[in-house]
Amino acid sequence: MPGAPAIVAVCLMGPTATGKTDLAMALAERLPLGLVSVDSAMVYRYLDIGSGKPVPDVLARYPHRLVDIRDPWEQYSAGEFAADASQVIRDISAAGRIPLLVGGTFLYFRSLVQGLADLPAADPALRAELEARAAREGWPALHAELARFDPAAAARIGATDRQRIQRALEVRLLTGQPISALQARPAAGERGSFFRIGLLPRDRPALAERIALRFQGMLERGFIDEVERLLSLPEMHTDRPALRAVGYRQIAQFVGGRCTRAEAERQALAATRQLAKRQLTWLRREACDLWLDVEADDLPGTLEQAVRGMLPRMQCQP
Repeated sequence: MPGAPAIVAVCLMGPTATGKTDLAMALAERLPLGLVSVDSAMVYRYLDIGSGKPVPDVLARYPHRLVDIRDPWEQYSAGEFAADASQVIRDISAAGRIPLLVGGTFLYFRSLVQGLADLPAADPALRAELEARAAREGWPALHAELARFDPAAAARIGATDRQRIQRALEVRLLTGQPISALQARPAAGERGSFFRIGLLPRDRPALAERIALRFQGMLERGFIDEVERLLSLPEMHTDRPALRAVGYRQIAQFVGGRCTRAEAERQALAATRQLAKRQLTWLRREACDLWLDVEADDLPGTLEQAVRGMLPRMQCQP
């Protein structure tokens, strides 16, 4: 956005089940905040229980931007998030409030703060051609093709990950270059100041227990019924973007009769723990301005003091 003012925001980052949303809402009682969700599942309508989305009454009291902005059969990219987040941050700032970005989708955070590689826009005709090939040959065959000219990309993309295989092949065909090489080039992030706060669990076993309790609570609130309703929508089927979300993918297997409920629950819990492990890896690579222990006393008070202390440095006042 040429000529736009630099953005100023606080980022509260952490793995799943560390209480980020509750902490952000507690802070909103103390400071004039505008909350912005950084969560690749919460962007979708109808993904409520399994995404950990606050219930409607809570969202009415503590509005979150970038929640329920896409239907579950629609794509939403990190680049789209960066553009949307930049605009809502400016809107919040213009209203005299402090933007607080809260979530655990680190690719979204990185796309906003550090920028993304300069890749070509989607080509609908080329994508249709790749879809037709996949229908004939299968996505694993296209993945094998990708591996021949871009082994680095193929190594981090699953053999059945339709969206990412398609994108990597599309970029190769449009540019003649491997997507991994283009992504390795330095990219300019959004111009602005970001006060990054990392929320860390005290130990892995404690986080695993929090994840298990959170997942059990989702089941008790009707997570399986939610997935059944989601799959009953005319536009939905199992390869739609929203069903790549952890938990939803595994429960959809049970709803579709491809495994038992016990197997689906076990796989969903294991996948959530793996997600947390990946999130911790991402987080520890971040140059955070402040690290907080999930189990520390008076986290809202500590966070309030930190945010108030950084405001003069960021040239922003509550």
